Amino acid sequence: MTDNKNTPELISGQDSLRVFESLNRGMSRRNALQMLGVAGVAAAGAGSLFGAAGKLFAEEATPAGKGKPGGRIRVAGMSSSTADTLDPAKGALSTDYVRHFMFYNGLTRFDKHLVPQLQLAERIDNTDATLWTITLRKDVTFHNGKSLTAADVVFSLSRHKDPLTGSKVMPLMEQFAEIKASGPNEVQIRLSAPNAELPSILAVSHLLIVPEGTTDFSKGIGTGPFTVGEFKPGVRSIAVRNKNYWKPGLPYLDEIEFIAIGDEPSRVNALLSGDVHMINEVNPRSTTRIAASAKHRVVDAPSGNYTDLIIRQDQLPGKSPEFTQAMKLLLDREQVKSAVFRGFAVVGNDHPIAPGSRYFNTDLPQTVYDPEKARFLLKKAGMEKITMPVMASPAATGSVDIAVLLQQSAKQAGLTLNVNRLPSDGYWSNHWMKHPLSFGNINPRPNADVMFSQFFQSKAPWNESGWQNEQFDQLLMLARGETDDAKRARMYGDMQALVHDHCGIGVPVFISNIDGVDQRIKGYDANPLGGFMGYMFAEQVWLDA
Repeated sequence: MTDNKNTPELISGQDSLRVFESLNRGMSRRNALQMLGVAGVAAAGAGSLFGAAGKLFAEEATPAGKGKPGGRIRVAGMSSSTADTLDPAKGALSTDYVRHFMFYNGLTRFDKHLVPQLQLAERIDNTDATLWTITLRKDVTFHNGKSLTAADVVFSLSRHKDPLTGSKVMPLMEQFAEIKASGPNEVQIRLSAPNAELPSILAVSHLLIVPEGTTDFSKGIGTGPFTVGEFKPGVRSIAVRNKNYWKPGLPYLDEIEFIAIGDEPSRVNALLSGDVHMINEVNPRSTTRIAASAKHRVVDAPSGNYTDLIIRQDQLPGKSPEFTQAMKLLLDREQVKSAVFRGFAVVGNDHPIAPGSRYFNTDLPQTVYDPEKARFLLKKAGMEKITMPVMASPAATGSVDIAVLLQQSAKQAGLTLNVNRLPSDGYWSNHWMKHPLSFGNINPRPNADVMFSQFFQSKAPWNESGWQNEQFDQLLMLARGETDDAKRARMYGDMQALVHDHCGIGVPVFISNIDGVDQRIKGYDANPLGGFMGYMFAEQVWLDA
């Protein structure tokens, strides 16, 4: 699904999480929300999330002192414009996200396992997932020397509710009924309805913390690992090591120059020539060039992004359960993985939760390629010899190639599919969800609730296949307010089973993010939130030159 479509009307204030799609305005397809991942957090009814920062980040960042301090690197992202901004509320491109994580911190932060960990928050307590109390760290200062206080957090969160701010997450903040300081270093958030996933919401880059009263964001005053040395929108930025960073020994690098090279082949050439040290959004076809260089490596980061076959359930032939199941059996997932994405993908199982995600249902039987069983089901449905079109477009990543493979598989089952290759322009507004058979492309979401609410709830405006299931809808509402993580996990598992068995969605694979990195860069790891280590590489890597 593209990220520059018009945002549809929201369903209701109580279902506020699905408004994350507002983040999509103006963002590139894969960069828009990959930073968010599919995440969750354990939260008891009157429980808490707490721990020491060093322990919390042990899995995410190399412990301070293990890396080599010093050095300057140059990094090329895929997109830039004169609208580049250092205001976290207005971030709209991957280059924005990377810079924001250089200069600011959030109350929480996603680790490489897609679980929100404490950052500026020292402790988070909640009562029935509705009243949340956040205790702040006391040893944090902004770049201008000001100490972090509750007033800064209240300001940073509350400004998103003001239309004049122009925040990309303004609709999201509708669920924040009250945000107030309950002490010099304590903030209380009261939600309009229970939401056990608040810590994952607070990890969104748009909700990074800025000093109270900030109106000029050109200097990027935050609490982050780097300070702003230079910022020229659409040109470049230079980040300089914050010597007073509250995480001792971090960051390692002295300076990072960050630019954008929009053309992918040119971006790869810049890496291989040594002009830059790392790049993102590498095409699978370019990976052989990078891998052939002894001085560079390919970083494969699995993600929750998927391109899906949409079988409309509210019209023929999708009204037939046998036809829907037959189409899923005709998806040769291993071939899609190898031929379309060159191995930079993981096999999907006809539901939106990616393997490795917090609530992934490992007990579901895998849908396998079986044209003979598909032929039997088509015959049972009285559709063994029909001819019909399938709509695909470059706008839905890999969908044209997947459609051609599906066409070949369908022949073995006696079904004739005509692939209609539609242009990218206008695909999402004119064709997506509007044909008996078509393709979509869905970015990762911050948690299972958002994904299920936006795309599978019966009344969701982006319910791609028009699927209606009362049991699913009930589980969705129950899971949203369930503060027992084990119970919520079982509910999400049951919901995945319902989608897998009955929904008109075929998910063949989940698509990886691919980065190219200079071998001298150490501490660089994959992160499913997005490229550039979930846009958070800055404080974690060092240069071994």
